[in-house]
Amino acid sequence: MSKVDQSVVLAGVRMKNPVVVASGTFGFGREYGRFYDLSELGGICCKGLTLCRREGNPPPRIAETPMGILNSVGLQNPGVDAFIAEELPELRKHDLAVIANISGNTPEEYGVMCEKLSAAGVDMIEVNISCPNVKAGGLAYGTKPELAAEVTAVAKAHAGRVPVMVKLSPNVTDVTEIARAVADAGADALSLINTLRGMRIDVNTRRPILKMNTGGLSGPAVLPVAVRMVWEVAQAVALPILGMGGVSKGEDAAQLRAYLETHLRPGETAELWNLWVSDIRVRAFRLTGPLADLDADALVQMEEREQTCITLTI
Repeated sequence: MSKVDQSVVLAGVRMKNPVVVASGTFGFGREYGRFYDLSELGGICCKGLTLCRREGNPPPRIAETPMGILNSVGLQNPGVDAFIAEELPELRKHDLAVIANISGNTPEEYGVMCEKLSAAGVDMIEVNISCPNVKAGGLAYGTKPELAAEVTAVAKAHAGRVPVMVKLSPNVTDVTEIARAVADAGADALSLINTLRGMRIDVNTRRPILKMNTGGLSGPAVLPVAVRMVWEVAQAVALPILGMGGVSKGEDAAQLRAYLETHLRPGETAELWNLWVSDIRVRAFRLTGPLADLDADALVQMEEREQTCITLTI
């Protein structure tokens, strides 16, 4: 039997398959590499990086919710230089695309990181302008079109030939306004959605559970928002989109399939991937072929997992 070509191209980056783990769900791959061959992945969006080492927010910084989880980790990371020196060489031992996720307090910081990462040879840079659990930087850029465009332009000017993918915030009135702004500023691709800002109260103390009061909500609860925003942005701009947020079972993928039915031209092939991560294993199901062949029975019923990611290739 001949081997099926599963390769896809995202903003000029060829990957052997479209399975990409989302930033923040997979660290830098070291831990999961003990249980799973990372070379099975198409790519990895690495844990968010900042220019300098960051310890993150004080605990408690995780709070469970009935349909997800709130996190206020605060971009804890070793810094971009340490990533290049210690983590990138390990990732390069595997056959996958390395997508570096960056956050900065100023446009200049984004520019410096893009220069460093471009010189280091990452495959793509994901510019995080939407992280809701950091006091300075991300949220402001992600909610103002002119600031989002400024950061995008700076990133593009300093990234060289490395494609720039901008990660959009769902915490806005009109996500298409931000999408158009970064598209006009030169973004090569978009990823969405990031987490939704939320809060939980401890009824005994009458205080927020999280030390920083609010955090980013992920999990099944955000799926309808993710589906709606991917749909809106896909109609507003012509850029490729890496879609994610709240996918935990087959019916969730079916909702995104309905979107594809509306937007694919006759004869085009759709690919739907659903990836979840647990403590000791990673599984991926691939559904591919003419869209008409992907009936409801083909969408495998999947168990819920806290961390999930879906990539749509159209």
